[in-house]
Amino acid sequence: MTLIRPTTEAPDADGSARRSAMRRALAVLLLLALAALLLLWGPSAALHGTGEAAAPGAGGIALLRTALFAALCVPVGEVAAGRLARRVPGAPPVRPRSWAPYAAAVGFAAALGLASVVSTGKLVPHGLGQIDLGDLYASRAGRLALLEISAFLLAWLCAVSRRPDRQLWPLAAVVVAEALRAHPPTEHAPLTGSALTLVHLTCAALWAGTLLYVLRTLARWRGHPAGTALLGLYARGAALLFAGVTATGVCSSLRRMPAGTILDELTATAYGRTLLAKLLLVAVVSLLALWARFRLTRAPDRLTACAPARAEVAVLALVVAVSGLLTALPLPAHWR
Repeated sequence: MTLIRPTTEAPDADGSARRSAMRRALAVLLLLALAALLLLWGPSAALHGTGEAAAPGAGGIALLRTALFAALCVPVGEVAAGRLARRVPGAPPVRPRSWAPYAAAVGFAAALGLASVVSTGKLVPHGLGQIDLGDLYASRAGRLALLEISAFLLAWLCAVSRRPDRQLWPLAAVVVAEALRAHPPTEHAPLTGSALTLVHLTCAALWAGTLLYVLRTLARWRGHPAGTALLGLYARGAALLFAGVTATGVCSSLRRMPAGTILDELTATAYGRTLLAKLLLVAVVSLLALWARFRLTRAPDRLTACAPARAEVAVLALVVAVSGLLTALPLPAHWR
């Protein structure tokens, strides 16, 4: 019986693993489709009835910006979660396959697309002849776009090398470039705004990316006791990241929508409506995180915390998409 039993159970285990993998792949595809629909149709829905006008191709720009943000989250999270896993005593040596090279390639393509928009004066080009590289070198926005292209290329080279942790340096350059791009010198106190965006982006990328890789690692460890320790290490750091995202997000919102007008602008402007949608999604994420933490500390089987954590990372993906949409919408009138 000891010889027959493993052979009869193995096919069932393999079939269950394949079905689980197929369900996860289907869920990812549905999530990507939902995010794409949100980004392509979101600008017109947010602008409806506000009297504001979006830049041409706002949906495409939002899609590119979202791809760039996601390309930041994945490799940053892999490096951070990998370091957490190495701190867990007795952890299995197996690790999920790295997605960092693919993320760097996606980021490189998104940065190229955004640079082409910058080269034509923030208009979507309809042919290669409309792209002027000279304009990129001559403007601040163009130089920042070129920096992001170079940084993602360097991040890809680091990701496929023997020292993938080095990709954090070019990815940090992308975060700095995004922070500077979002707050041009014509803005009031641009360095303050850039500093807030820098912290916000860093915390958000670590929060979403690390959770994604932790969950992928737990799936490979298949119920190993070290999984509970890894999830606990992540949960302790995630509380600080959530505080950083919330504090910088509130400060940035109050800079662009003063307290005296914020209630009106949250419903009367496209930027405010999208920001309100983001706040609601973040509230859902925080509830899921609390649910996961409760299961991690109180449930008999602590690994049941993975269920709300998987829902959390899915909603975080929508938060990233809404953040990309937010960058493509016109700012409140008093801030322009």
